[in-house]
Amino acid sequence: VQLQASGGGLVQAGDSLRLSCAATGLTFSNYQMAWFRQAPGKEREFVASISHPGGPTYNTDFTEGRFTISRDNAKKMVHLQMNSLKPEDTAVYYCAGRLRWSSKYNQWGQGTLVTVSS
Repeated sequence: VQLQASGGGLVQAGDSLRLSCAATGLTFSNYQMAWFRQAPGKEREFVASISHPGGPTYNTDFTEGRFTISRDNAKKMVHLQMNSLKPEDTAVYYCAGRLRWSSKYNQWGQGTLVTVSS
């Protein structure tokens, strides 16, 4: 099983980024997929998840309608569209997956760095 995240980079406040995560080696439709992030000096935190079937769930503490998670089951990919980025969104963003009937995310990608300058 491999989750390969991409799309991070250096942007200015107010810009947008779209992160992508490609999954291989798993039955994608059996997995709930999520994005987490970890800012420097802080603990990893949940950003958003999406199940199949089912809809998305967001960390409403900071996504504030700016982030949209989506999945393409045919391509085994999950995306995170991030708009109106803020410097406090700077973090390493990780793609993660868990079986729909499991409570624990046990598949993790390598992370992609998002840096938002003010």
